[in-house]
Order: sequence, then structure tokens, then C-alpha cells
Amino acid sequence: MDNDAGPPNPIRRLMQWAITPPQSYGVYLVGLILVFVLSFYAGTLKPKHSPAPPATAPAAPRG
Repeated sequence: MDNDAGPPNPIRRLMQWAITPPQSYGVYLVGLILVFVLSFYAGTLKPKHSPAPPATAPAAPRG
């Protein structure tokens, strides 16, 4: 009674490949670069501002 369910699926094979030491360093480096690029891109986006209400002239105090 062994728990072998046949050939592993492609995702499991990819994960097994990615966690072996030489590849894991590359996967980690690619992840860091991806986070850096996405955060840099998000920082360069301009926020969408709603149009400012029309400015009215300040009224002089009545007294």
C-alpha cells in the first residue's frame, strides 16, 4: 500500500524542480526583480484626481 498516485502533475514537477538548490537561487532572484519592477512601475503611475471645485474669491469679513 504505497501512496504513489502515478506520475506527478506538471505543477508539482515544476515546484519540485524550482526548490532544488541551483534553481531556487534563480527563482528567488527572478522574484526579487519582479517585485522591484512592479513596485517601480506602480510608483511612476500618476494618481487619477477628480477635478478640483472652482475656486471662489475670498469674501471680506462683514462687520
